[in-house]
Amino acid sequence: MLHVGGVRTALFSWLHARATGGSFVLRIEDTDRKRSKPEFTEGIIEAMAWLGLSPDEGPYFQSERSDVYADALQKLLASENAYLCTCTPEELEAQRAAAKAEGRGFAYNRHCRPGFGPGPDPDRPATVRFAAPVDGEVTVNDLVKGPIVVQNAEIDDFVIARSDGTPTYQLVVTVDDIEMEISHVIRGDDHLNNTTKQIHIYLALGAELPQFAHLPQVLGKDKGRLSKRHGATDVLSYRDEGYFPDALVNFLARLGWSHGDQEIFTREELIQFFRLEDIGQSAGVFDLEKLDWLNFEYLKDREPSRLAADLSDYLTREGRSLPGEPAWQARMVSVFQERARNLRELAESCAYFLGDEVVYQEKAARKHLSDESTALLAELAKQLDEVESWDADSLEMSFRDLVQRKEIKLGQLAQPVRVAMTGGTVSPGIFDVLEIIGRERSLERLLRAAAYSA
Repeated sequence: MLHVGGVRTALFSWLHARATGGSFVLRIEDTDRKRSKPEFTEGIIEAMAWLGLSPDEGPYFQSERSDVYADALQKLLASENAYLCTCTPEELEAQRAAAKAEGRGFAYNRHCRPGFGPGPDPDRPATVRFAAPVDGEVTVNDLVKGPIVVQNAEIDDFVIARSDGTPTYQLVVTVDDIEMEISHVIRGDDHLNNTTKQIHIYLALGAELPQFAHLPQVLGKDKGRLSKRHGATDVLSYRDEGYFPDALVNFLARLGWSHGDQEIFTREELIQFFRLEDIGQSAGVFDLEKLDWLNFEYLKDREPSRLAADLSDYLTREGRSLPGEPAWQARMVSVFQERARNLRELAESCAYFLGDEVVYQEKAARKHLSDESTALLAELAKQLDEVESWDADSLEMSFRDLVQRKEIKLGQLAQPVRVAMTGGTVSPGIFDVLEIIGRERSLERLLRAAAYSA
């Protein structure tokens, strides 16, 4: 599935394309049959759509382009930039063991490469290896890290086609970049070793090199490799937790990129300000608390009618629905805009507005639904039944009238009412709560609580 590191890379590619008037290409690299499943592809496309990272081209599927790769493979073989290799897995493992015993890194010994060894065995299945240069150096003119020079002697004769004929990652992405006229390859810096290999394939195929930008990794707060323990899961799980796509995009954009001290960006501002040269050299730090803060900022500034629509979409995905008219829905969510960090918390907070059944918290009921307070609730129900206008101001006046007559503090009435309405002792202003729940349901809850017996 698409995780935060991958989507951060996609976001930077999308922003660069938008900022420079280019085209953003979505390519599904599915030649590894064991790791490629339809549900993963669907998840990637769904996640990109949810985040609003719409491609200008694609999705292209590498599994549908085998003829293109076969042609490139034959060209490399004909030009002697590639060769057949029939070394068995056992023989390769013996080479690895010998390298380990000698304390050196493993590199294929070029047993099957013409001019370097005895050559392939025609009676064995063959992979295809790229004939990497053994002298000189290769330079990656990286747009983020600057020039990176690697000695060709450090580059192995890597496999570009398996023994069953399927091409490997190194070949297919390079051929795709050439065929699709990719101008910029933006990816994590864990791909730097791949880039030096792929540059040689570009050159062997007589193609112009794209520009490369390798992004620093995204790490957890403990500076360890990003994992689920840091809260980093697949992107759609953030949708399911109730985060806004714009908040997640804003958060990911700030992982390694900055524009002054600004923290909150609209999509348009990100496009306007984004430049590859502003990407830092240090790893981005994934901080879930920062994401929560950002999402809260987006939530509290949202128009209530739009927030109600967001909540409705969230509940629909969970198989539930948001009752009531749009104006009532907007009024309801408005009282929680300073209290919820995401749509999941908003849905939980609104639960006593959405259903008819109120479950009393045991401690709250024991403390606030005493014989004395339940008698007050019964009297309040009679009084509120006569309120002409069911709005917060009128309800407050009726409350204060009863409090004054009984010579008690407002809290001695408000807290039992809060338990009757919500089941607990924490809620927005009690008069707002009563107004939103409505006359009929409020009176029913008051009478039910009035009849409560511990």
